Amino acid sequence: QVQLVESGGGLVQPGGSLKLSCAASGSVISTYTIRWYRQAPGKQRGLVATISGTGNTNYTDSVKGRFTISRDNTKNTVYLQMNSLKPEDTANYYCQAFKGWSVYWGQGTQVTVSS
Repeated sequence: QVQLVESGGGLVQPGGSLKLSCAASGSVISTYTIRWYRQAPGKQRGLVATISGTGNTNYTDSVKGRFTISRDNTKNTVYLQMNSLKPEDTANYYCQAFKGWSVYWGQGTQVTVSS
């Protein structure tokens, strides 16, 4: 069983930066694929970024060049560095860990981009 806790969200002005953390407990997640999703009010949850157990990364087009996903296996934590934030990045951000048939979600952290 894996427990995931996101943190680092908050209110930031357009053009600003935030770094989200997804801290895992209950199991070592170094071999898990970790994904960050986001969900804005009234919209479906969408995939933002993925990092595999081997460190390969992928991003949805709207965040390429602005967001960076990374992992620190010594801390059992995955990060999402978000730069050049835009109002349309406003959403609740969730991390997901999966391996095989096992899928785990965190509770989410709110990111609001507004002046």
